Amino acid sequence: MSTGKKRSRVKKQRIHMGSQDAEERVRNFNEVSLGFTEEEALEEASRCLQCKRPKCILGCPVAVRIPEFILKLQEKDIDAAKEIILSTNSLPAITGRVCPQENQCQEFCIHPNAISIGGLERFVADHGKRPKIQLSERLNTKVAIIGSGPSGLTCAAELARYGHEVFVYEALHEYGGVLTYGIPEFRMPKKIVNEEVEYVKSLGVHLETDILIGKTITVDELLNEKGFNAVYIASGAGAPNFLRIPGENLNGVFSANEFLTRVNLLKAYQFPDFDTPVIVGERVAVIGAGNVAMDCARTALRLGAREADIIYRRSEGEIPARLEEIIHAKDEGVVIGELTSPLEILGDNKGNVIGLKCMRMTLGTEDESGRRRPIPIPNTEFIFPVDTVIIAIGQRPNQLIAQTTSGLETTKWGTFVHEKETGKTTRDRVFTGGDVATGAATVILAMEAGRKAAKAIHEMILERELKEKSD
Repeated sequence: MSTGKKRSRVKKQRIHMGSQDAEERVRNFNEVSLGFTEEEALEEASRCLQCKRPKCILGCPVAVRIPEFILKLQEKDIDAAKEIILSTNSLPAITGRVCPQENQCQEFCIHPNAISIGGLERFVADHGKRPKIQLSERLNTKVAIIGSGPSGLTCAAELARYGHEVFVYEALHEYGGVLTYGIPEFRMPKKIVNEEVEYVKSLGVHLETDILIGKTITVDELLNEKGFNAVYIASGAGAPNFLRIPGENLNGVFSANEFLTRVNLLKAYQFPDFDTPVIVGERVAVIGAGNVAMDCARTALRLGAREADIIYRRSEGEIPARLEEIIHAKDEGVVIGELTSPLEILGDNKGNVIGLKCMRMTLGTEDESGRRRPIPIPNTEFIFPVDTVIIAIGQRPNQLIAQTTSGLETTKWGTFVHEKETGKTTRDRVFTGGDVATGAATVILAMEAGRKAAKAIHEMILERELKEKSD
């Protein structure tokens, strides 16, 4: 008999993905998050309200049709769910792992306990079969992509679907860009990156390694001698920023780029099977508090450091890293040294790091970033004993392409001047996107730029061909 009460549409709390135990994972480089089981994924998918006007899509930079793929998952049609995701997102196994969903799609979710969209995307990407590839009729056109990171791979996949012949040029000896050299194995298994690269290849995209554009071949040569209709520059932001304080040239000081590249790309974590050692001391200081800094600190512990400290001039509440990364880092034993600013790296008479001279800070009024400005507290200097210092305060683009390409304008930060919606640069037929265009940002924003640029490149080529025929 009916009680007269309406059935509540609000279902139980979000199901959280399991992970390796902190004490165990800090001794290995296996992936920390274990992902959903099928039972967990189906239970989590069942909580989706299937909104008629889904706001979650508005929060997704690549406009994944979120309710549609979740509905297919509810129906246990994982392959169809994957096909829906792939219609706008070429790298779902990657975005499902590193995308900041909490500030994007999940932030827009109207459910009181937001659906774990990222976790469901990862499950579908890992377990669904790739759909049969449907390509447009091949055009007699070709486009060069510089860089095989998330922006370059996304642009390449989109252009291949439009029917263009696409060539991707990678400066390093492995594909994936920051996904390969920057993000540790325990957060982004390279097996996953390789599988996503193989998908892009299956679309007919040609990929070549060890090609340094600006040195091996220039953008001008690609356009004028190699016959490319357009060039997309997605070479990333691989040049590290430094503090410009005394002692940065001491033994035991790394930039985050060097440290993570040696560990990830050159597989120092598998030494001596791979001959790239990275020696960290017992006590490691990481300067900075973004995701890269967390990656460095967590990696240092896995390489044998007894203690890893984050040195950050603001408070923990202002830390730019994802909350998930902060929690994982603290669970593993990383210490957050907030309201601390480095003044000098100290060394012994052999040139080895022995300490970090710091000053205490306090927070004042908000600055242009919306965070409270750090202010030094007089007479609070102290010496922090460390063996290794890793500087993780951001990256900037390498200037080689800008210096060897005529007509390309750059900003004061070294990024390319470009149109935000199309990626069009100041050089005819040259487009750009990702970190080289915006400065260091997220993987999903780089992918969004790749999608937009691919559409703009396609339309530009068709318009020019039409004009040539009419002339």
